[in-house]
Amino acid sequence: MDWAAHYPAYLAPDSEQSTTEDNDSRSALRPLTRAVTVADIGCGFGGLLVALAPKLPNELLIGKPPFQARRLRRLISRNSIGMEIRTQVTEFVQDRIRALRKQNAEDGLYQNIACLRANSMKFLPNFFKKAQLKKIFLCFPDPHFKARKHKARIVSLTLNSEYAFVMQPGGIVYTITDVEDLHTWMVRHFDEHPSFEKVSKEEEAEDECVKTMMVETEEGKKVERNKGEKFVACFRRLEDPPWP
Repeated sequence: MDWAAHYPAYLAPDSEQSTTEDNDSRSALRPLTRAVTVADIGCGFGGLLVALAPKLPNELLIGKPPFQARRLRRLISRNSIGMEIRTQVTEFVQDRIRALRKQNAEDGLYQNIACLRANSMKFLPNFFKKAQLKKIFLCFPDPHFKARKHKARIVSLTLNSEYAFVMQPGGIVYTITDVEDLHTWMVRHFDEHPSFEKVSKEEEAEDECVKTMMVETEEGKKVERNKGEKFVACFRRLEDPPWP
């Protein structure tokens, strides 16, 4: 994955481009001075990305807008966005980041966030190497209420294995939802996976990322306005056991 277009401020200086054997310039990869380590999967309008940027100045964050129908219907009703909603949401977040970078050019803020249009449920390992990420955020994912749709939920034993592959040992998966049934589902599936353990409530309460996640996402603000309840659970990536 060539991240240079998304993080131009972190392009490695005076570095030689690594190309394919046929020297096709279209395949050139421009290395960064640091790797992407935080992913917000289903980032909506980028509220969490923007809030986390100054709190995690030494990390590169990437957001991937949601593909779920429930959230797309909400976006349409709130913002009168056209039919090709997914592309436009991505473009909106990208434009928002460019504007923030321009407004804060002297301070160099918001250079560490970016937005990418991708289906993470299918292609997550195509974007990240093994043990690359320190944090993954799954904020207000589509609950898929019907039983026949549960296989499309963003948390499952299969998808949890992909999260485990791209996460560093000690990394944290952050989940939040306003649907208690979905919260129970996510907790159960992470508890059943051998690569994760649940973070204690005491540790959650002290985590700045949890505090930010509770109040800065667009869906979180809507739940707050409606005086709804938010259910949070965090899970730590465990060390892989030694081979026998």
